[in-house]
Amino acid sequence: MNGEGIPSLATLTRNTAVEPSYVHDRIVENIYREANLITTHVASKAETGPDLDLKLDNVLTSRWLGFPIMLLILGLVFWITVTGANYPSQALTTVFFWGQDRLAELFTWLGAPVWLKGLLVDGVYGTLAWVVSVMLPPMAIFFPLFTLLEDLGYLPRVAFNLDRFFKKVGAHGKQSLTMAMGFGCNAAGVIACRIIDSPRERLIAVLTNNFVPCNGRFPTLIALSLIFVGGSVGAHYASTVAAACTVGIVLVGVVATLAVSWILSRTVLRGLPSSFTLELPPYRMPQVGTVIVRSFLDRTLFVLRRAVYVAAPAGATIWIAANIHVGEASILGHFVGFLDPFAQAIGLDGHILGAFILGLPANEIVLPILIMSYVAETSMIELDSLEALRDLLVVNHGWTWVTALCTMLFSLLHFPCATTLYTIWKENKNLKWAILAALIPLTVAITVCFAVAQTARLLGLV
Repeated sequence: MNGEGIPSLATLTRNTAVEPSYVHDRIVENIYREANLITTHVASKAETGPDLDLKLDNVLTSRWLGFPIMLLILGLVFWITVTGANYPSQALTTVFFWGQDRLAELFTWLGAPVWLKGLLVDGVYGTLAWVVSVMLPPMAIFFPLFTLLEDLGYLPRVAFNLDRFFKKVGAHGKQSLTMAMGFGCNAAGVIACRIIDSPRERLIAVLTNNFVPCNGRFPTLIALSLIFVGGSVGAHYASTVAAACTVGIVLVGVVATLAVSWILSRTVLRGLPSSFTLELPPYRMPQVGTVIVRSFLDRTLFVLRRAVYVAAPAGATIWIAANIHVGEASILGHFVGFLDPFAQAIGLDGHILGAFILGLPANEIVLPILIMSYVAETSMIELDSLEALRDLLVVNHGWTWVTALCTMLFSLLHFPCATTLYTIWKENKNLKWAILAALIPLTVAITVCFAVAQTARLLGLV
């Protein structure tokens, strides 16, 4: 914004195309110049010194400072989320599993069959307990913070900073906005791709939106970061290091987005990128109370409700599969055994890969399914803290830092959830793009995890 209150093109636009868009940018520049001249002649404004919005934009969209500030803000959001979610998550876990013990006692007192108690208490209730206690606290903190940044007017500045990178890979600058939407939900990010007019560039944005971790994947990423990265340093630094690790994982997703966009723009979706003029909205003070209520009702509870709907039948299915035997092994055991050789090659195991496959309905249930799968194979232990989860993973099932890293990378890069795939199909009216939207990230996930696992083994790091 300039002193007269009219947006300055120098801070509001960026050319995201090659030579053909030069004329477009000059036209837009002339429009802003004429608007400026008209305002100067017909309006007056008291002298108040340099415009605050312009001063902020000179820093937040600076070529040298824009990215470090963006990473610091992202890291701060994750640090607050990780630190703030620890205690309520532990409290909810304690309450829910105390309730599970009481519920088990009730079934025993009623003389209910053992299979019914196992199905409802250990299967359905146990899975729901983990979904709510692990997911609710991080979402209840992350969503309001993210919405505050949105209301403040900072997210368009993030898009501005990322714009030149999307230009270089042959994609549309607005893809940075749709990518930001993917942090909440990839299905919402896919729908947001409607703002891109070019069908080719819209498809690039749709096919790569999954590389941004949605809210359903953050609990897994945060939990594993706390256990394996934060747990390797002192307690005072655990949250900070875990937040930094989560930011690093997010940056891997951004790099994957740009790399795959570049490949698509030069293969199946060739073409010239179109021009993009981004008007940055003025900064404004967010209505904190409204933001907290809206983000909790519209985002946190919506996502949690969807996870609960999917987790309940998934928990029952896993318990049944773990308790029905075919020969000497359970159905779950046969399934895990079939997947294990391939999973080991990419740094996972059969249980982990099976959890991702069974978690197709919603990313939120991958971690609870994995826990149920492990517990069903050993004994029905009570996981009432992250320490208990760490013991289950490391002591009982031999997880190493490579297993944790590959699990986080696979969680970040693997196929979208069923809701997102369905949305892609409906948005593009073509099943082919929904299939590609599943195969492309799956191929990337397998390739990256295979490279990491084999390199670590080759160098003797595990």
